[in-house]
Amino acid sequence: MPELPEVETTRRGIAPFVERRIVERVLLRRKDLRWPIPRALTTKLPGQRIDAVERRAKYLLLHTQAGSALLHLGMSGSLRIVEPDFPLRPHDHYDLVLDSGKALRFNDPRRFGCLLWQKPGEVHPLLQDLGPEPLGDAFDGDWLWNASRGRSAAVKTFLMDQSIVVGVGNIYASEALFAAGVHPKRAAGTVSRARYARIAVETRRILNYAITRGGTTLRDFIAPDGAPGYFEQELHVYGRAGEPCKVCGTPIRAEVIGQRMTYWCPHCQK
Repeated sequence: MPELPEVETTRRGIAPFVERRIVERVLLRRKDLRWPIPRALTTKLPGQRIDAVERRAKYLLLHTQAGSALLHLGMSGSLRIVEPDFPLRPHDHYDLVLDSGKALRFNDPRRFGCLLWQKPGEVHPLLQDLGPEPLGDAFDGDWLWNASRGRSAAVKTFLMDQSIVVGVGNIYASEALFAAGVHPKRAAGTVSRARYARIAVETRRILNYAITRGGTTLRDFIAPDGAPGYFEQELHVYGRAGEPCKVCGTPIRAEVIGQRMTYWCPHCQK
């Protein structure tokens, strides 16, 4: 599933083409994706200017005065800027046709993505209970330490809790904990304030770096320009079970934690 760097890469890729552009038509090739597509997308969005493209967690919002289109890439979705008459591929589910003569096209083989509507002045229910952004000022070690008090869940599960911090998915949680030297199975409530400060710093650093590398292409993610993400080539633990640690040479371990496969170095992470 695309994680925060992949979604931010997508936002940066489409923003120059859609911001300050008027949506002329919304072409839906099906009535639903993960959820039914609200009628407001075809009645309220056409004729509106997209004032800004925002990322919140793993969602994208196209803001207009009439409201905001709320997009999610799901497990296999991608957005591309194309000519409206560009030949359709299988699973091209909708186009937002712009006054520039271009179209924002969404492709999603598994149909776990979404296209929803957020009314002006409101926060969509999917966004209401989210934690702070990991790249924002509200996220730091003190926030993590305070939120973790009394928690017995594994620190990796805690770090992936979207009410604690948004957008830190399986890949980047594993990589951040490796960089911070923290074992992913350690109970969240037993991690010290100093170690949470390190986790916060490494989470921010790795996410920012992954964005500069275009994200991580593990199965389906492709950036809007058709380029893959290159951070996969620099993963230290994720997906490397049995391979030697790049730091100490110890074989990387793997185990399911919180229903997600987790990778760590038993020597470097305590």
